[in-house]
Amino acid sequence: MFYKWKTMNDKNRPYKLREKVEKEAGYRSMIRLELADELYDKILTIIVAEKKYRDPEYSAKQLAKDLHTNPRYLSAVINSRFGMNYSSLVNEFRVRDAQNMLVDKRYVDKTMEEIGLMVGFANRQSFYAAFYKEKGEAPHQYQKRHSRS
Repeated sequence: MFYKWKTMNDKNRPYKLREKVEKEAGYRSMIRLELADELYDKILTIIVAEKKYRDPEYSAKQLAKDLHTNPRYLSAVINSRFGMNYSSLVNEFRVRDAQNMLVDKRYVDKTMEEIGLMVGFANRQSFYAAFYKEKGEAPHQYQKRHSRS
């Protein structure tokens, strides 16, 4: 499914998260299936295998340039193949990486801000917001809950 975000009325909602609202996906007609499949594999190679998600300066524009395509087409492929936008995709991998670091004894001396920076977030606030959006709890809560297990 494809979604558009709208602001929630609940003022108690942390990190100003918005609720998903389904919308039409007009970009579907732009996508050539063979090329989209090829780009899907290349996106994963660059973002995940090369760990570009850890670079806060690495943008969708740069990814499009590296893949020899345009940003609009890349965006359409990411939306159709991953069901999210570039930022959400990158943040998903950052949060997964952070989860591992939060419970790994090698990183026990690192602060939340340091871990956030290590996985590619530009600042503490964006780390906490993305982590909460993915996991439903703050990074320190996740760490505390999993360190007891």
